[in-house]
Amino acid sequence: MKKLTLFPYIKPYRGLAILSPLLMMGEVACDMCLPFLMSFIIDYGITGMDVFGAETDSRAAVMLLNLFTGDAHTATPGQMLFIFGGLMIAITLVGGFFGTFCAWTAAKASQGFGHDLRCDAYKSVMSLSIEQTDKFTTGSLVTRMTNDISMIVEFVEALIRHFVRAPMFLILGTTMLLTLNKRFGLVLLCFLPVMGFTMFFVLKTAIPLFSKVQTKLDRVNAVVQENVSGVRVVKACTREEYECERFGTANAEMRDVNLRVLKLMAIISPIMNIVMNFSIIMIILIGGLDVRNGALGMTTGAVMAGISYVTQVLMSIMMLVGMFNSVSRAVASGKRVTEVLNAAPVLKNGDKTADATDTPIVFKNVSFRYPGTVGSPVLHDINLEIKRGETLAVIGATGCGKTSLVNLIPRFYDPDDGEVLVDGVNLKDYDMNALRQKIGFVQQKSELFSGTVAENIRWGKDDATDAEIAQAAETAQAAEFIEGFEGQYQGYVAEKGASLSGGQKQRMSIARALVRKPEILILDDATSALDLATEAKLQNALRDQFDDTTVVLIAQRIASVMKADRIAVLENGTIIACAPHDELMKTCETYRDIYDSQRSQMREGGAD
Repeated sequence: MKKLTLFPYIKPYRGLAILSPLLMMGEVACDMCLPFLMSFIIDYGITGMDVFGAETDSRAAVMLLNLFTGDAHTATPGQMLFIFGGLMIAITLVGGFFGTFCAWTAAKASQGFGHDLRCDAYKSVMSLSIEQTDKFTTGSLVTRMTNDISMIVEFVEALIRHFVRAPMFLILGTTMLLTLNKRFGLVLLCFLPVMGFTMFFVLKTAIPLFSKVQTKLDRVNAVVQENVSGVRVVKACTREEYECERFGTANAEMRDVNLRVLKLMAIISPIMNIVMNFSIIMIILIGGLDVRNGALGMTTGAVMAGISYVTQVLMSIMMLVGMFNSVSRAVASGKRVTEVLNAAPVLKNGDKTADATDTPIVFKNVSFRYPGTVGSPVLHDINLEIKRGETLAVIGATGCGKTSLVNLIPRFYDPDDGEVLVDGVNLKDYDMNALRQKIGFVQQKSELFSGTVAENIRWGKDDATDAEIAQAAETAQAAEFIEGFEGQYQGYVAEKGASLSGGQKQRMSIARALVRKPEILILDDATSALDLATEAKLQNALRDQFDDTTVVLIAQRIASVMKADRIAVLENGTIIACAPHDELMKTCETYRDIYDSQRSQMREGGAD
């Protein structure tokens, strides 16, 4: 796969990205003019020097005075103050316009860049397999999608605005200093190696630490995400203090790394201030001695202009330092974002589809272990055929591989050996969107989203009508409690279904799967929170209204599976028996043991 970079994301905004530096050039040019005009105000408007004097002769000043007064010889100091001061105000306003427009174009380009990058990164995350999502971790993906991309966007904006500004200030400011007095320029050149060495040392040490900062931020986000999503468990187990300590540890680690970076970066500012002040002192000293000694071309205004130019030059170097700082962070963040963009899905999409057949699901000699694990496989030697319209229940001890088995059907994972076929097509060759459109999948842990009841059910079929939603809820035994909500199907569901009970969430999840009228319905312990009577009603409704749908049902309770057409008994990762309830009671000791252990519970439940 071709490795992606971030540069193509700026192409749609290249017009703005080019215009912004041009505008910045205009702003810098205006800024360069101001010290020059200030020197005219001091020399001719305040100190009253003769504009035609040998020591102060300035063709630029004469030209401007001729333009505004008609004759520079007749210009008074007051007029000079007004003219040169007015020009400074006008140039400041023009420079302000250039700067404001430059900021707008840079922001528009960088934010557009960030929007497109974030969209593609999110699409890449959505295309990842469960294996890859687990590898990145949720906390890291959140950090990459938010903080890392924000760092890159800030860098792009700084690059567009300051890539021209800082070098222009440095070059033009140094040129103007040399024009005023060669010794002014030499003062600056003497201090540049000091600043260069400082920047090299600091940035060389700081760049590796920026990656560590982002890694520590991953950890903080992961802890927060775990505790926010599992807040009920934390409170039920009274683990608030422990989790606060765990968060405190992760937060302290991030703080310590951040402090190391900030301590390094803090070295630059005082050194720059020292260099700036020493440069100003040297310019005042050199210029003052020349003025006192009557040196040709040296005036008070020239000294003040020199101070302004050296300040601008050193401030431009500070901008470059800030840019290098931004580059360091952006490089570290860019690597992390491109890792997501370049992460090719482990599960390659096929291009085949198939119409419904009499045997929609077939397992042939399937073995499977989770990626990155060692030891015995979770599943091995699985051979199973499930007929169209059949209800197959899967039962077994905890950890025997029930969920792993059904996770292979929608191709959340690929088997290590053997093959899984849906409607006669190997899942590796199947178009995954077409495959999953055939399947309704309900997990034990119900995932609901903030929004209305209707919006949550419509997740299963985005064009479902209100009548289809109501019918799906009725079949899932959810209509009764939904109609008791204020607003009924327009009632609001809190994030993750926090406003609903476990049984209500499961029934809404089942309704979400049923509304799409799937060819294959997988219920992964999806009725564990329902009482036996409600579960029996649900199963009766499924048999009546979805008699052509193939149902794969995982359950822990015998009462939930005994009316299935067949029951597959899993033990140690393989199917040891697959038959109806009555036959298993005669032939399978493991099934009888499960039945005997739950018999008293079944009597108490009173389910048919």
